[in-house]
Amino acid sequence: EAPSDTAAPRARVPLRRPAAATPEPALGAMVERANANTISIVAGGVDSTALTIASDLSAALDDGDAFRILPIAGKGGGQNIRDVRFLKGVDLGIVPANLLGQVQRSTEIGRLDDKISYLAKLFNEEMHVLVRADAAFGGVADLAGKTVNVGAAGSATQLTARDVLDKLGIAVTEVNLGPADALEKLRSGEIAATVLVSGKPAPAVSHLAGGAFRLLPLPYAKPLHADYLPATLTATDYPGLVGTGSAVETVAVGTVLFAHVWPKGSGRYRRIERFVERFFPRLAELQKPPRHPKWLETSLSATVPGWTRFPAAEEWLRKNAPPPQISREQFERFLASRRVASDEAATPADRERLFQEFLRWNETRERR
Repeated sequence: EAPSDTAAPRARVPLRRPAAATPEPALGAMVERANANTISIVAGGVDSTALTIASDLSAALDDGDAFRILPIAGKGGGQNIRDVRFLKGVDLGIVPANLLGQVQRSTEIGRLDDKISYLAKLFNEEMHVLVRADAAFGGVADLAGKTVNVGAAGSATQLTARDVLDKLGIAVTEVNLGPADALEKLRSGEIAATVLVSGKPAPAVSHLAGGAFRLLPLPYAKPLHADYLPATLTATDYPGLVGTGSAVETVAVGTVLFAHVWPKGSGRYRRIERFVERFFPRLAELQKPPRHPKWLETSLSATVPGWTRFPAAEEWLRKNAPPPQISREQFERFLASRRVASDEAATPADRERLFQEFLRWNETRERR
């Protein structure tokens, strides 16, 4: 039998009614809730340890719609301070502690000590000075008169590198490049060295092999004692650049998590207060794998000389922090045993540096 030319009638599919639109008042509540429950942290660039730390906070503390942490890849340095100070969408920032003082002294954005406060001292960032493996430089002093990349303009690397080189009396021809571009220029011989200030192991450096590059030693000279700490880079940090059992001398600067000083009871204040209530009790979780090893350097009770702690953070520590196991009297005895001259402990920064040395000394004694 021949097939019929008449098509069978199609079954009628009922049309779906469009979902009812969310009423405007409900949308307004959603917007308000999303903003109240989200806190943003501006850190460094995509290859920075600071951004990894901010991402760790997001991974560990996010609680869906109830609380969200939004890491922001920033330019670092003074720009991070300006962003926290002026941008409505930025709540917290990560920056080297010495830059707070530099920007304050410059007065370029006005007085800061009553506008900016810190929540916690996070970790130390080491200064990495990279040169070609075949370069004849023995130390950073040999870079005098050479072309050196000091990081993007306005970055923490630029401001710190300038400060260190100036204190050491080393004049260089400065160029401003990101880490990837700088390595290409270094490889081709267009620049003599590139500087990066980032917590070890820095993502921008950890993948490098020693066949092309090496790390240049930077001595902990007396002009650096007020603002910097001694540090070393080892094979554990960079197995491709440092030989087993060897160490490269350098300096480090502490970083801080900081905020704008908001009035108590304001929405912005409450948002940061909620962050403190989630972050501080869970620091121990962040100090375990797979989080960045730099979390092991975080001490919530550590102070930043010359700056005030955010009130909500101060209140949490007063209520919850365990009593210190090391007394200031022990520290004074340590100074006496070291025969520290009065000019070595003349400023708050000097005493903080010496106190950090004392903590390391005491930790070494306890391990014996």
